[in-house]
Amino acid sequence: DELKTDLEGTRLVFGDGNPQADLVIVGEAPGANEDKEGIPFVGRAGKLLTDILGAIQMDRSVVYIANILKHRPPENRNPSEDERQRSLPLLHKQLELIQPKMVLCLGKVSANTLLANCTALGELRSQAHPLMVGAHQTECWVTYHPAALLRNPNWKRPTWEDVQLVQKRYLELKCQPAIVQSS
Repeated sequence: DELKTDLEGTRLVFGDGNPQADLVIVGEAPGANEDKEGIPFVGRAGKLLTDILGAIQMDRSVVYIANILKHRPPENRNPSEDERQRSLPLLHKQLELIQPKMVLCLGKVSANTLLANCTALGELRSQAHPLMVGAHQTECWVTYHPAALLRNPNWKRPTWEDVQLVQKRYLELKCQPAIVQSS
């Protein structure tokens, strides 16, 4: 109820993908396309995310994709600190239930919210950060949000480097197969 007050008229965008995923990808909040479809990352940034996953031999069907906020902020503005903090327990519950081996935060907002810090995105990249969710310890990785890559193509190379590290670590942790084979 508390969350609904500020977000009247928007659609719940809970998450999408494998509920037993070894990798959970976390963005900041749904946009207009996500609000319309009820699925995270379905617009231009979502297509780019799908392409990025494909480039490292991963498929959306084996990961779980969620956002810090489960509703689109009014006027598509950045989520406020209050909104992020009120939404965080629901994301924590999702992570507790899924128990992923890895979390990949897309962008500064999701990284700073989930890691509870104010560190610059550039300083968070290219390394694993310990993340406790309930009694479950996981690794948190950080890279640029696909929407940011659409605005600033110079960040594509660092993002490519980040996701290659994530892929390498994913394989080291002996996570489930990244590509679901069709029969």
